[in-house]
Amino acid sequence: MKRRTMCVTLALVGGTLGTVAAPAAATPTASPRTVSVQAVTPRSAACPTGWGSRAKTAPTATTTPVRDVRTGHHTCYDRMVVDLPGAGGSGIGYTVRYVDRLYQDGSGRPVPVAGGAVLEVRVAAPPYDPGTGRPTYPARAGQPLPGVDLTGYRTFRDARFAAGFEGDTQIGLGVRTRLPFRVLQLPDRLVIDVAHSWTDAS
Repeated sequence: MKRRTMCVTLALVGGTLGTVAAPAAATPTASPRTVSVQAVTPRSAACPTGWGSRAKTAPTATTTPVRDVRTGHHTCYDRMVVDLPGAGGSGIGYTVRYVDRLYQDGSGRPVPVAGGAVLEVRVAAPPYDPGTGRPTYPARAGQPLPGVDLTGYRTFRDARFAAGFEGDTQIGLGVRTRLPFRVLQLPDRLVIDVAHSWTDAS
């Protein structure tokens, strides 16, 4: 009787140990979660294409004078803005084109502009008050545009005032190389965007 009781006791202990050990063996070892780099890295921004690099023009002219020229850099392009407060929605005339060399209106003197390519930006608006002849935009011929700093820009390299002549404002915009651009007529300002590349990604 004692022997039988001992065997039953050993069987119960062995069963209990087996029951306890099984879950411990089945539980996987915890490990740090690996995050895919591709999952957290943002995709390249899709940029507009189709602007082209041919000359772009609009014939409208205005006597509203140029007051300021400023620049900014964006994901897909560098931007120049010509401000003409008061021009309203009548449209601002322009000619923007690549030139081999920039020549000053009136004198014909060459204006050095740094960069691999030069955009001539001609706005059909004077940089002076037509009634008094007094300058409304404080720029000097052949000099960098006042207040414009192109440090860190991907496309723009130089921006020079060329002339104010016969109601037009002439600016030389030096860019890294010949790249596609667009021109936007907006109320009170003209916008020139030059793409960072010819592809559809920044």
